Amino acid sequence: MIINRRDFLRKSGLGVAAMSMAGVFCKKTLVPAVGAAGVGMCDWNLGGSADPDLIPRAKEAHLEGIQVSVGTRPDNMPLREQAVRKKYIEMGKRYDITFHSVAAGSILNRIPLASEPQSAVYVIDAIEAAKALGAKNILMAFFSNGELRLRDDNRKLRDLKDGKFSSYELNEEGVTRVVEALRQIAPRAEDAGVVMGLENTLTAKQNLEIIDRIGSKMAQVYYDVGNSWSYGYDVPGEIRMLGNERICEVHLKDNKTRILGSPEGQVDMKQCAQALSDIGYDKWLVLETSGRKDRFIEDTRLNVAFVKKTFVMAG
Repeated sequence: MIINRRDFLRKSGLGVAAMSMAGVFCKKTLVPAVGAAGVGMCDWNLGGSADPDLIPRAKEAHLEGIQVSVGTRPDNMPLREQAVRKKYIEMGKRYDITFHSVAAGSILNRIPLASEPQSAVYVIDAIEAAKALGAKNILMAFFSNGELRLRDDNRKLRDLKDGKFSSYELNEEGVTRVVEALRQIAPRAEDAGVVMGLENTLTAKQNLEIIDRIGSKMAQVYYDVGNSWSYGYDVPGEIRMLGNERICEVHLKDNKTRILGSPEGQVDMKQCAQALSDIGYDKWLVLETSGRKDRFIEDTRLNVAFVKKTFVMAG
C-alpha cells in the first residue's frame, strides 16, 4: 500500500505541526500575494501640469503611470476639454501609460475647500476627469491656503505631542466645512466609482475621524510618506492604522534627497515598504520627485528601479 505525503502527515499527527510551522515561516518570510499596481509620477514632476505631450517622456523614464492635474487656475482647467481627454487616452494607449489618478492640487491650495465654496466645483471637475481617463481616484490637496491645522496669531502651530510622535491641533471650523462639502460631493464620486483622496498635513487618526464624518467609502487618505515623516508622524504605524481600505494611493518622496533610498535620506523607505506589505497594499506608488537638476531621465529610472526592488509589486 502506497501512502502519499499528505496522508502520511495526517495519519502520523505531523500534519498539524507541519502546517503550523509553515504558517509561522510564511508570516515571517513571505510577502502577500498582492502588491502595488505600478509606479507612476505626478505630472508636475514630469515637467508640467495637464500636458499630454509629456507622456513619451514618462515612458522613456520607465514610468508606468501618470497622476494628471485637472488644472492649476480657474482660467486654466485643461481636463474639462474633451479634446484634451481624448489626446490623453489615445497617447496613453500608444505608450502603454496608465492615468491612475487625477489631482486637484495647486488649485485647491490656492482656492481652499475649507473656505471657498467655488472650490467644490474643482473637486467635481477632478471626479469627472478621472472617470473619463479611467482613473480610480482623485487627490484633493490641503496645503498652503488650504491648511487644516490651526495657527495662532503668530502663524505658529500647536503640537499636541504625547510621547515620541507629533499631532497638531486642528482648525475645527475649516475641517467642518470640508466635511460638509464632501458629504454633498460623495454621491457623485460613488456614481463615478472614483475615490476622493485627502492629502493633507494631518495624522492618520485625524484623517480617519474626518473620513468617518463624511460617511462614504469613497472618502479615503492619499498618503504621502515624505510629508508625514517630515511632520514627525509615525509613518509605518500610520500606514498600518489606515489599512489598505483607507489608503487610495501613496506618494513617495524624501524631503532630504531626490534619490530614494540614498544615505542622505530622511525617510526609511524599507520600513514604509514593510508596512505597505503588511496591509496588502495593491494600488499605485507615485513618485513626487523629479530627480536632480538636468538628470530627470537618469534619476527617475533609478527611483523606479529602487521602488520595484524595495516595495512589493504585483506580478
